Amino acid sequence: MAEENRFEHISNRLRRAILRGDLAPGSPIKERDNAAEMGVSRTPMREAIRQLANEGLVVLRPARSPIVADPSWKEISDCMDLVRALELLSGELACAKATDEEIDKIASIQERMEASAGHVDEIDLFEIDMEFHVAIVRASHNIPLAETHRSLLSRLWRARFLGSRAGRNQDRVFAQHNAILAALRQRDATTFQAELRNHLSILKQQIRKFYQEVVVEDA
Repeated sequence: MAEENRFEHISNRLRRAILRGDLAPGSPIKERDNAAEMGVSRTPMREAIRQLANEGLVVLRPARSPIVADPSWKEISDCMDLVRALELLSGELACAKATDEEIDKIASIQERMEASAGHVDEIDLFEIDMEFHVAIVRASHNIPLAETHRSLLSRLWRARFLGSRAGRNQDRVFAQHNAILAALRQRDATTFQAELRNHLSILKQQIRKFYQEVVVEDA
């Protein structure tokens, strides 16, 4: 396996272990043990951990094993508010600047998500969901916006996954995505933003409910 592919493979495995809760918030990630378990050297393992740290999933500590990040609800809420602002702006720009081909690609992502429901791993389905949002932001044709959005989305990866899994209503999500897509096809920025604002508001409520339940259980 090429070094780059090995690095990506390790990153994906660790990321999924964090999303599933196999690596719980606050738990250490032992570089040597994980490398031995995966049958890889410590160099790509170290790089993979650094990548997850850049994504906000892992916290690096001097002379100690890194740990799985455990952000507070305030940190998550602040990031969610900023992501919402970026996605609303990107929608306005995409309605004006997206090509028909880009909109068709966004539609194909949504079709793939609906076709995959019930047939793929829940993390795979979640990643298609995020791909839908990322594609819309890219269609804004604003590179700094897209880069900032991608960075924040990475930091919210676990929270969005857990929140969406805890309160997922598949039919509602599909209906909301299709309403967002219809507004984009019509180049109707006002309707697009209204539909997206509602979609993200429900998601934030789900994430908050999940975190409140976790706090109660841990008390």
